[in-house]
Amino acid sequence: MTSGSRESVHAPIEWGDGIRPYTPLSTLKPLSEGLWWVDGPVARMRYGPVSLPFPTRMVVIRLRSGGLWLWSPTAPTPALFAEVDALGPVEHLVSPNRFHYAALPAWKARYPHATVWASPGVRERARSQQLEVPFDADLQDDAPAAWAQELEQLVFRGSRFVEEVVFFHKASSTLILADLVMALEQERVRPRFRWLLTLGGAMWPGQTPREVQATSWGRKAQARACYQRMLGWQPRRVLFAHGRCYLDDAVARLERAFAWLR
Repeated sequence: MTSGSRESVHAPIEWGDGIRPYTPLSTLKPLSEGLWWVDGPVARMRYGPVSLPFPTRMVVIRLRSGGLWLWSPTAPTPALFAEVDALGPVEHLVSPNRFHYAALPAWKARYPHATVWASPGVRERARSQQLEVPFDADLQDDAPAAWAQELEQLVFRGSRFVEEVVFFHKASSTLILADLVMALEQERVRPRFRWLLTLGGAMWPGQTPREVQATSWGRKAQARACYQRMLGWQPRRVLFAHGRCYLDDAVARLERAFAWLR
């Protein structure tokens, strides 16, 4: 895959359209105390003239305040809104990088008092796509006071293509990554798409996509420093936006995924 533009349109598609998603969709799936993930509808991402299907995923964390922190919200449904409402008030809506923002307006409309957090470059990206996203604040290297006790964070720098804010949930030792690692399972992808996704570095057992690696040329030292800090959190599991998560052997699997930084 090249570093060309990637447009995503959230819409359910059938297995016949290229990929089998992680059903059931748009429902809370508990992982640990106060932490859930939600598998969302498949997104179409455009790489030049080619449109490829990807599974999507969001994460929900209950903070000590009792409020909810929503990472990379997926396209909502009435049933998902109802499930989230039952957990507590939504306080934060988080965009982890400039490609994860399309569903934020729908969530903000439902929860107008929630703070919408912008990642590096996402404001400009949304404007270029003529999507009005009501961002309220910007993510930095350090976690804001609102969740500093529960979550570590850093801006993963190095790639000219995308900077991503990564998060670590301390209580469950869970690392949360959006596009820094993709791990689509072969049996869930139609053969006609597998070669492109393999070429792009998006298939299981997972790695940093080629476009991110290629655009880190000359900046690997910066990316390596971010990776070492991230690895220093010693995660026991890793959640991804796209593909199979690392629910065991997290550090060893991460070392393989980021072998390009050695």
